[in-house]
Amino acid sequence: MAVVESGAERGMFIGGSVVAGDGLERTQVRDPASGEVVGSVPRASAREVDLAVRAAASAFPGWSATPAAARGEALRAAAERVREELEPLALTLTHEQGKPLREARLEIRRCIHTLEHYAGLAKAIRGGYVPALDEGAHGLVLRKPLGVVAAIVPWNFPTTLLANKLGPALVAGNTVVAKPAETTPLTTLRVAELMHEAGLPAGVLNVVTGSGAELGRPLVAHPLVAKVAFTGSTPVGRQVMALAAEGTKRLTLELGGSDPLIVCADADLDAAVSAASVGRFFNCGQACLAVKRLFVHEAVAGEVVEKLLAKVRRLRLGPGTEEGVMLGPLHTAGQRATIEEQVADALARGARLLCGGRRPEGVTFEHGYFYEPTLLLEPASDARVATEEVFGPVLPIWRVRDLTEAIERANSSPFGLGSSVFTRDLDAATIAAEQLRTGYTWINSPQKVYDELPFGGVGESGFGKEHGIEALDHYTELKSVVVKRTAGG
Repeated sequence: MAVVESGAERGMFIGGSVVAGDGLERTQVRDPASGEVVGSVPRASAREVDLAVRAAASAFPGWSATPAAARGEALRAAAERVREELEPLALTLTHEQGKPLREARLEIRRCIHTLEHYAGLAKAIRGGYVPALDEGAHGLVLRKPLGVVAAIVPWNFPTTLLANKLGPALVAGNTVVAKPAETTPLTTLRVAELMHEAGLPAGVLNVVTGSGAELGRPLVAHPLVAKVAFTGSTPVGRQVMALAAEGTKRLTLELGGSDPLIVCADADLDAAVSAASVGRFFNCGQACLAVKRLFVHEAVAGEVVEKLLAKVRRLRLGPGTEEGVMLGPLHTAGQRATIEEQVADALARGARLLCGGRRPEGVTFEHGYFYEPTLLLEPASDARVATEEVFGPVLPIWRVRDLTEAIERANSSPFGLGSSVFTRDLDAATIAAEQLRTGYTWINSPQKVYDELPFGGVGESGFGKEHGIEALDHYTELKSVVVKRTAGG
């Protein structure tokens, strides 16, 4: 396969080289704000997947034998190299994903922070010692890397969700084949190149490009892949789970969410409204952890709605490269169509439209997938905005009598990723934290994920943990060793 130069026509990254994928069709990458082509990548086949997996498998013995501290230093150097290219990476991310440039910079910084966090945990990887198992015998618990990890990443946060997998996987001694979303491969490819430039050995990180429908099976089912780390929708996660089960592979799934935010009568309303606005409309609402259902105590519902409306009306829509834009386009036409269907269903089921609910007008919005930030009051409990994941700038609001009702309605969803509660009552906060069936709960806090804490969902939001030192458990296996002294020893 021929090596190609960086540019609008990008190649895959396999075995330390940018490769063109000779003879393969190419996928055009388009700017969601304008529809313009901003690059193209090869549409890989099972053959390229096999090349990438074998490159990772060939690199595994050397990388896993590298001292953990040295792996950490390599990861730290890679993160620093990415930091040097922050601005061009952010611009590329805005063009291929659609988010405002400010948010793109935040995402790249978050990617760097996660890589640095795991670089710092390199020396914390430990096994165990069990004395006196028997007369003259003791036990050792060895922590070993798994092998080749398949990292499948969606389009909404291409670099941070990749870093969530790369950090623990690489520092633990695994090698990786990453598969970015078909619509957002450009930033991922450049990050891989930069990490290799910084000293990451050839084959330790590989990137194949193409559609999930075509590459999912050959990647997940490849006999040399030991672990699959997937972030994406729940339906696709089920398919990945079934494929991984065929090979009895280790699996981490971070799937959809329908995160509730509960506002109690005694809450700091300004803080709660700010968290609801940012939590819903950041990245145009296209986040697994976005606030997707708002439950407000009836005593303060009117004030909360008034404050939230004022905030939402100040959100400026436009292309992500324009100064002051706070809300970019949805990522695809299909994504916008789904949102429109969900809103229409809510209105048909009795919801009151408070704002938005339509495409913005004007020359600026003619060719992009824009949709106005939308607030819906009291949709029916069986409306799609209540029962499905809403992956866009639409927030349904319900009034509740008390915390008990709020928790009951919050737990009515099959998803269980994140949840939030705003209250000054310590008892109420404790009850909510204990009873909300989610993997992450924020109390009086915006929805920020910390590398120091384990993150993962329950129910249809998946299983396994990313972030925290606990993530290393999902990229290593434990081996028990019994050592018995020889006679006279």
